[in-house]
Amino acid sequence: MPLAAAPRYSAGVTTPNLPEIVDQPEVEEELEQPCHLILLDDDSHTYQYVIRMLGDLFGYSREKAFGIASVVDSQGQAILMTGAKDECLLKQDQIHAYGPDPLMEISVGSMSAVVEPAA
Repeated sequence: MPLAAAPRYSAGVTTPNLPEIVDQPEVEEELEQPCHLILLDDDSHTYQYVIRMLGDLFGYSREKAFGIASVVDSQGQAILMTGAKDECLLKQDQIHAYGPDPLMEISVGSMSAVVEPAA
């Protein structure tokens, strides 16, 4: 069976103007995954220290801070916040700079926190 010939267009028929393809710049902040700031448990900080620190650095109420301290104590860690990586890193630095617990002689430094991608 022979192939049919392609249709012919008459002169004067124009094709519509197609939009120009423009490369969009990559915006890393829009594509960035949120992160968790996670407080880690240790044996050299009291509940009072954790509650005071969370109130001072995050503005958390005593009740919320106590709840987080309880989770850290029982599970070994607790998510303090979820947000942009830069924001989490700033809060992590503040935790690491908060200083030792004055109520415990063995406390020689601040608590530890890690920043991880949110799942």
